[in-house]
Amino acid sequence: MPSSVRDLIERATTAPEAWDQLDRPSYRAEHVLGVTFNALGRARGPVVDVLHGTWLGHPLHPALTDVPIGSWTAALALDAVDLVGGGRRTPGLAAASRTCTGLGLLGAAGAVVTGLADWQHTHEGARRVGVVHGLMSTAATGLQLASWVERRRGRTARGRVLGLAGWAVVSASAALGGALTYRHGIGGDHADRSLAPRTFTDALALADVPEGRPTRADVDGVRVVLLRTGGGEVRAFGEQCPHLDGPLSQGWITREGLVCPWHGSCFSVEDGAVVHGPATAPLARFETRVRAGRVQVRRVPPVPGASPGSVTALEQQREDEQEVPDARH
Repeated sequence: MPSSVRDLIERATTAPEAWDQLDRPSYRAEHVLGVTFNALGRARGPVVDVLHGTWLGHPLHPALTDVPIGSWTAALALDAVDLVGGGRRTPGLAAASRTCTGLGLLGAAGAVVTGLADWQHTHEGARRVGVVHGLMSTAATGLQLASWVERRRGRTARGRVLGLAGWAVVSASAALGGALTYRHGIGGDHADRSLAPRTFTDALALADVPEGRPTRADVDGVRVVLLRTGGGEVRAFGEQCPHLDGPLSQGWITREGLVCPWHGSCFSVEDGAVVHGPATAPLARFETRVRAGRVQVRRVPPVPGASPGSVTALEQQREDEQEVPDARH
């Protein structure tokens, strides 16, 4: 791609980050969203988890955006084929294009709702880009709705023009959505998924890990959060919240699990699984043991039976064989 085109795309996708005039209306919109979700009462948690994709183990919004973009692209292609054939060679293309347009509208409704749920947890530059992305997606949906109405009324040519305009706008909006994902990390997994430390490594003295309070330790450059239960058992997980890298050592423990202080994601203290969103990915896990009054940790391979997890599993097996059997925690 020519550098001039690449630079143009770069400027277009980053420009909204500096539009601070969007801050006031965006925070008002966030407040409205918060009040709306809180009005759901006890249903708030399950509803929000569904919108974030916690049940899916993957953000739901990006998956739903494929429906309108794919449907409207199909409608555009059908329109083009129909135009080339003069509307005579393949009967039913106009009706098929109208159906694709309507299917895209249904998918857009789901994408908007899930997108708003994810957007409310963004900040600064990402929040501003998200506002522009949302406005453009809404405009594209409006154009496609108008296209569907015109097609239903038999005004096919006008419907095609509106559909083409809507497709162009949603394509530009998708570019901003890509920037939100790949540049700002919205919807990505922010947990440290490296394999270090492969073998048991000192973390902290057991006396420095209070009961019932998350405690941070830096082990070979890896941020770990240690949890000591009332029975003296110590568990260890990655200290970075998978949602947006919140510091879990500054969070708190409830009956449901370990809560992130930034956006309220909750994780099981048994295995690090997500209990409540907005996080969708589990915590990184570590094995623990106590030696000479010190807590030691090593990474639990994410896939013990497959490379590269098998490499770690082999190293850990050798370590276990060399160790004198001892109580594990």
